Amino acid sequence: MLVYTSITKSYLPKARVLAKSVKRFHPDWKFVLLYSDNLPSGFKLEEEPLDEILFLEQLDITDWKAWAFGHSIVELCTAVKGPAAETLAQRSNVDKIMYLDPDIKVFNSLSSLNTLLDQYEILLTPHLLDAENEISAIRDNEISALKHGIYNLGFFAARTSGQGLDFIRWWAERLKLFCHDDIPGGLFTDQRWCDLAPAFFSSLHIIRDRGYNVATWNISHRPLSKDESGVFYVAGVPLRFYHFTGYDSGAGFGMLKRYATNQRIAYELWNEYGESLVLEGQGSVNKDWIYGQYENGEPIPAKARYLYRVREDLQKTFPNPYEIVEPSYNSWWKAEIAHGNISDTIELLPKSRTILKSIAKGMSSPSYGFQLVKSAWDTFKREGIVELIRKLRNY
Repeated sequence: MLVYTSITKSYLPKARVLAKSVKRFHPDWKFVLLYSDNLPSGFKLEEEPLDEILFLEQLDITDWKAWAFGHSIVELCTAVKGPAAETLAQRSNVDKIMYLDPDIKVFNSLSSLNTLLDQYEILLTPHLLDAENEISAIRDNEISALKHGIYNLGFFAARTSGQGLDFIRWWAERLKLFCHDDIPGGLFTDQRWCDLAPAFFSSLHIIRDRGYNVATWNISHRPLSKDESGVFYVAGVPLRFYHFTGYDSGAGFGMLKRYATNQRIAYELWNEYGESLVLEGQGSVNKDWIYGQYENGEPIPAKARYLYRVREDLQKTFPNPYEIVEPSYNSWWKAEIAHGNISDTIELLPKSRTILKSIAKGMSSPSYGFQLVKSAWDTFKREGIVELIRKLRNY
């Protein structure tokens, strides 16, 4: 089994905790760190609980710098998961692959997953296994799952052949194109895609063992306990791994207080996790993200990323948007801001396709509507959204 996780340097302490917890129970499993950043000063792989580092530029992604530029830090760390699985699956000595989020810790053997992959080809865990009764819990958990994805992609496992490989390739291709935090548009990074997976792949198995992927979104139905030898249990079965989502922001602990008020062992678990993070350098790692800034160190505005992602003309003009050699994307962006073009552009971009479709639908003459939309679309492709907006206003 090959296990991997995806991080930038700020999550390195979490990745260490995860890797050590995996190696504790499975010292023969290979652990790969998928890394989308520059390494911190003094980093030495031989001193880490890691077997290998796989960098973003090693993945099979065309024009990877331009591609990376169009993603926020969360979008990028999730978007690379599929292409990395595809890259790792091509290795001759890898027959099974597993992904675990860096904010997960393993508490017991995961051998049963290895066994399940002998019977099935793809494994997923749902956020929830129980229907909620309280309105607040329906909002926090069920509606949240509907928005963010039925299955938590902090974990997946698959064979590297048959339907397992088909799944990996399908998911990787979707993430290369559509891994964005756009809930109104039907997307939440890598997760929403896998809502479709059980329909597409007949050899997919949904894990219902309550010991897997325990988190604050399901902890009210999975009471934690601990035996005399220090082994954690959840709802009477061994705790396999716990997902400490929202640890840094405090949101996770807030949900813990809301849904595990009387679970003393749950607080003990969180305290132990916090102590292990400190031992691995939590708080001491520089959080600067190399892909969050231009080559001169200037931070990249979120709007600049978005505009670049949706404008093919900008991608062709500035194939490496990070560089500052003129003419540069950064200079073009600043000039557009100075001329007052950017705010209108960004506000109208998400609505542009909807507007064009509505115009076409509302026309009494189908041919007239088609010609109008075609003309607008040609202008958009040829001259960009700014010129399209100007022409629509004049029209």
